[in-house]
Order: sequence, then structure tokens, then C-alpha cells
Amino acid sequence: MSKSILIVDDEPDIIKLISDILSELSFNIIKASTVKEGLDCIKNKSFDIALLDVSLDETKRDGVFLLKTIKDKLPETQVIMMSGHANIQIAVDAMKLGAFEFIEKPFSEQRLINFIKRASEILDLKVQNKELKENYFKSYEFIGNSPSIKKIKNSIDKIALTDSRALIIGPSGSGKELLARKIHLNSKRRDNPFIVLNAATINPLNYEIELFGQVKDNQDIFGLLDKANDGTLLIDNVLDLPLEIQGRILRVFTDQKFKRVNGTKIINVDIRLICTSSIDLYDEIQKGNFREDLFHRINVFNFELPPLKRRLSDINLLTNYFIKEYSTNLGKKFNIKLDKIYELFYQYDWPGNVRELRNIIERILILGENDTKKILNIVKESFGNLNVNKSQGAMDFNLPLKKAREQWEKVYLSQQLKINDGNISKTSKAVGMERSALHRKLSSLGIKI
Repeated sequence: MSKSILIVDDEPDIIKLISDILSELSFNIIKASTVKEGLDCIKNKSFDIALLDVSLDETKRDGVFLLKTIKDKLPETQVIMMSGHANIQIAVDAMKLGAFEFIEKPFSEQRLINFIKRASEILDLKVQNKELKENYFKSYEFIGNSPSIKKIKNSIDKIALTDSRALIIGPSGSGKELLARKIHLNSKRRDNPFIVLNAATINPLNYEIELFGQVKDNQDIFGLLDKANDGTLLIDNVLDLPLEIQGRILRVFTDQKFKRVNGTKIINVDIRLICTSSIDLYDEIQKGNFREDLFHRINVFNFELPPLKRRLSDINLLTNYFIKEYSTNLGKKFNIKLDKIYELFYQYDWPGNVRELRNIIERILILGENDTKKILNIVKESFGNLNVNKSQGAMDFNLPLKKAREQWEKVYLSQQLKINDGNISKTSKAVGMERSALHRKLSSLGIKI
């Protein structure tokens, strides 16, 4: 769908010149030559970009007045100001009021086209970000009631309202990107871009261009820093950034400005930075693989996402949540007793964490056909024999009955404590014992709480 551009200028030749240039680029043109006509267009027309001359037919109301009106009524519209006798102060004031760019007459055709294309790219990015937010942010919730997850949830709202940088540490599949998106969604930047740089997958030869953009054939090509302006940049797997790029990232987020590759213009940015890592960065600093100054810059707030095997009490919630989500998406009702599945789930080490649980639930719903036996086989095949906790159910049949019973009780109660996050009250209810009796049993078995 082609975009519409409003041109307001009291010189007919200028309107015709701009119209001819932009018509060839398939833009719809809306013309106005007075302040009144411009106000009528703002009130009654729909447009994406506005080109406004500063000096118009009225003395008290000019192009800057129209700029204020547009930003008040149509804040997403990208406005480019024009002037034949501009000074630096006019340009600065216009930019402060929300103008996207300022162009001085007479201007070259290519310069105007570059500005229009960049404004169009920003509009496209905002649309993509809105669609992404609607699709992704609603796809999965940050689920869990275990103490570690509750602690994180209680911190999200407080931290999200600030612009402070955050570092999220956790194993692969534990939900680091989901947590970063949750912080962004709860922040004042929620309606602005959320841009992801996966440092592990980007081509090392293109790092600078991907991040900073470039000037090529006199055209500005946006990088991720341009696209993340006023929003949030997530650097996933930050440890994989080359040391040289780490230094440049540090400089950008110290000064909040940068230059594009081959460019001379200083680009000012306002970006919130969130980084993730599955590896302890302290150790990597000692090894010389990560800059200590960058670590202190990004580690204003620190989140540690635990592996799924350390939050077993969340498995029930997560399983039911994924079943509900996938059942809705697949249009398939899931009628199976989950008890036997949970027995296997609680014994598994979950090397792939929450992502692995989500994938197994999807596999069950697609292949299981509501057949309990078939579903159990799917789970067992998915787990294999490598990652089942060997202490679970392992029994030495050479032991006397009393010793074998003690061994089983120790395994059983240790597992119940894990499932209930070490909470004695919850565990006593789960196993059907009084608190005092459970305490004595744990003590006699040598289980530390």
C-alpha cells in the first residue's frame, strides 16, 4: 500500500517540483499552499509524511505551527521541515518539536528522496514492531510461581519504569528473550521498537554495518541502532560480540551517539539496552573474552533465570499453560490424565529448559491423538535415557528391606521437596504427613532442608 505525503508550501513551483519527484516513487500527493489549507488537510485527510515550508502566508501561524498541530493530532506522522532562509536555531527548534529532518532550499532531488525514504522506513518499522508486539507479546506469558520466578516478577514493574540497562543470565531455553520483551512491554517505551541483535548468529564481517548502518552512494542505510532509537535494543548472547565491537558498543551507550560507516554526521540516539548471556561473564572477563568496563555498563540490573530442573514446581503451571495455548491454536481438545506424564517430567533434567517443555507439549498435541499410552511413549522417546535423573527411582536390590525402604523414602521425599521449592508446609500436604512428623523423617534420613 502506497504512502501519502502532505506538501504545504506557498510557492506553486516548489509544490510542483516535489510532486513530480515523489509521484515517480508511487507516493500519493496531498497539496496545500496556505496555513488554512494545511489545517484542513490535517483535520480531514490521511497522510503518513508531511513536508512543511517554515514561511507561509500568515505571520503568526507558519510551518512550525503546523508541525506542532500535526505532532499533537497525528504523532506517528513523520514531518520534514523546509526553508529557503533557515538558520541553525530554526532547525534546532523544529527538531525539538518532533520534526524528523530539516532540509534547506534549494535542495537536491537525491537529498529529498533520501529523507523521504528514511521517513518511510521508520513508518514501516513502527508497523512491523506493532505487528510483532501483537503477535509475539501475546503468544507466551512469563509463567511461574516458584520463589525465583516470583522474585523476578516482583522486580519487572519497578525496573521497567526506568531506563536502566539490564543483564539477564540464564541457560539456553530458560526464557531470557521473553523476560526482556516483558520488561519492554511494561516500560514507557512499549509503543516504540524492540530490536534484537543475536550476537551468536550475525556475520562477523558485517557487524559494523548491521549495528551502525552505512552511507552508500550518498544514501543513509539504517542499522540496528537507528531502528532501535527511542525503543529497546536486546543484545542476545552478548558474549559473542567481538572485543572491538564491545568497545564501540560501550562508547555508543556512554555517549548516546554514533556515526554510520563511511558517514560523518553524528547520530544522537535514546536507546534502552538489555543484554543476555548463558555464560557467567565474570569468568569471561578474567579470561580476556569480555570487557570489564562494558560489563559494569550493562549490569545495572541483573536477572538470573534458573534452569527448569531448579523450578520443578512450575512444571505443572507451564504444562497446563502450553496445553491451553496449543489446543487453542490447533483447534484440538486435549483429554488425557496428566499424572503419569508429570511423574516423568519431575524425573527429567530438562537440558533444553522451558523451550524443551514447550516443544514436547506441541509434539504431544500433534502426534498423541489423546491416547495415553501413545503420549507416554512420545515423552519417553523424547527424553531418551541420557537425561533422566539417575537418582530418581534407582534401587539397589541387594539391600535388606529396611535399607531399601529408607533409600526409596529418601529419593521420594527429596524429590517432593524439590517439587515444592523446599517448602515444608506444601511438602507435608503433598505427602500426607504432619509437619512435625515430616521434620523428624527428614532428619532421620539425613535430608537437609
